[in-house]
Amino acid sequence: MNGRLLIVEDERDIAEVLIMYLEREKVQTVWVESGEDALKQLNSDIFDLIILDINLPGIDGFETLRKIRQKSETTVIIVSAREEDLDMILGFGVGADDYVVKPFSPGVLTARIRAHLRRIHESKNGTSDIIQFGDWELDRSHFILKKNGEKIAISPREMGLLIFLSENEGKAFSQEELYKKVWGNSFGDLSTVSVHVQRLRKKLESDSSDPQFIKTRYGFGYYFQGA
Repeated sequence: MNGRLLIVEDERDIAEVLIMYLEREKVQTVWVESGEDALKQLNSDIFDLIILDINLPGIDGFETLRKIRQKSETTVIIVSAREEDLDMILGFGVGADDYVVKPFSPGVLTARIRAHLRRIHESKNGTSDIIQFGDWELDRSHFILKKNGEKIAISPREMGLLIFLSENEGKAFSQEELYKKVWGNSFGDLSTVSVHVQRLRKKLESDSSDPQFIKTRYGFGYYFQGA
């Protein structure tokens, strides 16, 4: 995952964790702590994507985004501790491309950043990130799953797991690896991985006991097979 990203976040701990995850993905990051500093940075630098906190000192994230949109169409993901519908509507209304509620899993946010960067890259190169397998269609850039053209409800964690496995088609991952990559944690209840795999199989497979798409390679882990 290549790209250049501006993080606008006044909480150092959150910014440092996110920077650590993104640097693992080879993403270049610049961190500022206020909307004013973000606007100054954007006057002298170019970014592929902006992570923008709403509750900032000085001008808040909404006003910062309004000013950004006067000059730029750079992809913006809002990060907010507020999950009220009105805040989300306002965020999208002033030009946000995505909205993530705190507290969030750094791994999941990184996966969403990865999807946005991929979409940006594909847009520049005239390619698509929609994959088809069986009766299914997965739009990894817009987090949409369809069966025979009909949109299917899927939880954010299930979507993150499906996207990650499909991005690495044919490669098997252990529960520990998936928990770290998708959940963003190194320690915890690993059984949640197998639970989410079973949920995905029940949705995707005609026979979940004999899966066609999300398979198990014994001794190695789970992997995705689309063809």
